[in-house]
Amino acid sequence: MSTKTQEIISAKDGKAATSVAQAFQPAGSADFPVRRRFTELESSVNPQTGMSALQPSAHSRRMFLRNAAILSGALVAPEFIPASARGADGTVPPSERINCGLIGRGLMGAGHLNVLLNRKESQLLAVCDVDRTRREAGVQRANETYAAARAAGSYRGVDGYNDYREVLARSDIDAVVIVTPDHWHTPIAIHAATAGKDVYCEKPISLNIHEGRQLVEAVRRNGRVFQTGTQYRSIPTIRQVCEFVRGGGLGKLKAAFTIWMKTHVPTVGESYVPLDPALPAEPLLEGLDWNLWVGPATYRPYNSAYHRNPSPGVVPWVFCDAFGAGAITGYHSHAADVIQYALGMETSGPVEILHPSSGQFPTLTCRYANGVLLHHIDHWGQVKELYGNHYKSVPADARLVGLFGGLFVGERGWMTSMSGSGPIEGGPPAILEEMKLATRDVVIGANNHHANWFECIRTRQRPSSHEEIGHRSASLGQLVATAYTLERSLKWDPATETFPGDEAANRLRSRAMREPWRL
Repeated sequence: MSTKTQEIISAKDGKAATSVAQAFQPAGSADFPVRRRFTELESSVNPQTGMSALQPSAHSRRMFLRNAAILSGALVAPEFIPASARGADGTVPPSERINCGLIGRGLMGAGHLNVLLNRKESQLLAVCDVDRTRREAGVQRANETYAAARAAGSYRGVDGYNDYREVLARSDIDAVVIVTPDHWHTPIAIHAATAGKDVYCEKPISLNIHEGRQLVEAVRRNGRVFQTGTQYRSIPTIRQVCEFVRGGGLGKLKAAFTIWMKTHVPTVGESYVPLDPALPAEPLLEGLDWNLWVGPATYRPYNSAYHRNPSPGVVPWVFCDAFGAGAITGYHSHAADVIQYALGMETSGPVEILHPSSGQFPTLTCRYANGVLLHHIDHWGQVKELYGNHYKSVPADARLVGLFGGLFVGERGWMTSMSGSGPIEGGPPAILEEMKLATRDVVIGANNHHANWFECIRTRQRPSSHEEIGHRSASLGQLVATAYTLERSLKWDPATETFPGDEAANRLRSRAMREPWRL
């Protein structure tokens, strides 16, 4: 067990130990302010949209200059311009494309790379990764893709960078997609917003409450368009389910269920929260800037378990509390986003987190101000095994599968918002008939999440999973993790984002950053 883990355990009785205070205090600050209201932010922020009306994107400025040039040259005899340059062949002319940089080209980064290369709205200019092998592979793929699309022998318009700050320093880049390890999400996103870039950031957008609120304020203060990578809410079938539940289709909502599985921690075993197993040092991979990979996190010597995927679909660093967040890192961020969307709580949160030790429920449960209960379970079988007497409307043979959604139970019936393993389920049959679903199948690729972000960059509107929603989705997981860490129930004020009268829990809302990094 690490020293920090022992320090946390010493605070489980609700009294803050001095060592805990030091371990989680933001660097260079005696304390951090609680959430500020919209009216306390800069006056340039529009209270209706949360966006600064004074900060157009670099893309918008290019479009203004382009339109001005068109108007000034309206009486000049035109010369021949290729259809592709004008956009007449269905493509987007270069002047209207959004210039992007990709920061992080690992497993998920490769997927985002393909999206950026294949969407007509975007033009990729930079690929950044501290792993030279991944960086060079990304640059090569991008240049080869653009060369093939142009029927050209070669293309060298995409550059590679080791340090993300070089990408943000480029004035010709409008927006960045952040697909780094979790501990880098908030610092890079804040830096990007401050540099005037619009941001698409993979989930979770933060590892603690303080970081998340700082990010929200930075995005608003700089008038940036921010999209969280919780794309399941953009799948049409899931959106329809959420709107149905949110609109009272199930009657008064009683409860929701979601999965919170344990994470395997090397040398330790299974745990509901990430730990610090203090793995031994291994020879550093050639071309990997490990010091920059660690960045603002507590330094750990290189070990492949942090960096290389053990198997497809498994994120390597999530077990370590220096770099990841356990369940929050993966499916729970998606589930939290979908569930709070359906509950109408996507910009708020629960008011109480009930630990199983309280004896009120057999699994950890969140209570919202409207009385709705969110039960966290290890697997779907526990709905009937542990909660069958509470919610008898859910039949024993209900097909409950999938990790990225939830199960909703109301006075009129029940419904799932699953993904990846089968169709939407619900009952009684009249409920599904009433919804008039075009299809009950959840098609993972059928979402417009990136398209929504690109459109909002043009219009300067807020995307479907904007910064506040992303923060609250991450916060839900962070609240659950705090209750598991302290092994007790917690009261939570979603307006001030504090644990009232609970000093030990409040100190876990933040953590120190390694010198010289700052938010």
